[in-house]
Amino acid sequence: MGIRARRGAHAPLLTQVMDPKSRSGEPEEGMELDVRKIPPRERHPRIFALFDRLMPGEGFVLVNDHDPKPLYYQFQAERPGQVDWTYLEEGPEVWRVRIAKKG
Repeated sequence: MGIRARRGAHAPLLTQVMDPKSRSGEPEEGMELDVRKIPPRERHPRIFALFDRLMPGEGFVLVNDHDPKPLYYQFQAERPGQVDWTYLEEGPEVWRVRIAKKG
């Protein structure tokens, strides 16, 4: 994966993780963005900024404290046909969604 955590305000929330769904069967580096401690008004802009830096085929795991379904609809409206959205964990305390840029 080409995206790396950057230093600055976002770095503590963006961490490298191992992607268990690697095509080769070997773990691949991936990114996890935990937005639970980000103020709500800042969440979507940060998520879209990260998505826009992805190369086709790359993705990250979003961690949230509620179902991010409104974000899904926003992606469908603002980036139609570009997003691959897969729930990995669906509450009740934590939601994890793999968000990838279609190639």
